[in-house]
Amino acid sequence: MIPVPSGVRVWLASGVTDMRKGMNSLTTMVQGGLGRDPHGGDLFVFRGRAGHSVKVLWYDGLGCSLYIKRLERGRFIWPSPADGVVSISPGQLGYMLEGIDWRHPQKTWRPTAAG
Repeated sequence: MIPVPSGVRVWLASGVTDMRKGMNSLTTMVQGGLGRDPHGGDLFVFRGRAGHSVKVLWYDGLGCSLYIKRLERGRFIWPSPADGVVSISPGQLGYMLEGIDWRHPQKTWRPTAAG
């Protein structure tokens, strides 16, 4: 898991992204296409066309990092392209990276009485 500091915003770039793009191309997409500052400390998440891989771009104050995650089974839940850029919480990012539907996570069953 990416060590996300408190106060950091997570942005999902809706639609699909060419997963061949590297750090420089994704940084340019953040600045030009999403209208955000790629060096502001926020996380920017991009999904590939097949839906089983994401790239996370993060500038931590010292340098830029690029994380890649690929699911062996299933696909990442993603907003429609009409939504534009979508902000989610770091907790929702954690769900998403585990392959859980971040929009409606399922709570585990909890007993109502002891014994």
